[in-house]
Amino acid sequence: MTRSLLVKLILLSTTFALVLAPAAFAENDGRGFYGATDDKVVTNAGFILIVAFPLFVFLMSMGQRALEKRKEARKAAEQDYIGTHWRGGW
Repeated sequence: MTRSLLVKLILLSTTFALVLAPAAFAENDGRGFYGATDDKVVTNAGFILIVAFPLFVFLMSMGQRALEKRKEARKAAEQDYIGTHWRGGW
């Protein structure tokens, strides 16, 4: 390693540590950002995931379907253009 790269790496890691240091002194009783998590909160989060994943798959599939339809229409239009453009002969 070159000396300048080493100095930059040390400065970057020191800055990173100083930025994250206040989080170590936070006093929130270990509850996190949301607050106390009891059985009801965990159950509701599970239900949200049960609904969210199939909904995400459905929406992405519909988006893919729309893109495929556009691609097929573009290919058909290109074939139609080639067919009419080169019509004729000698």
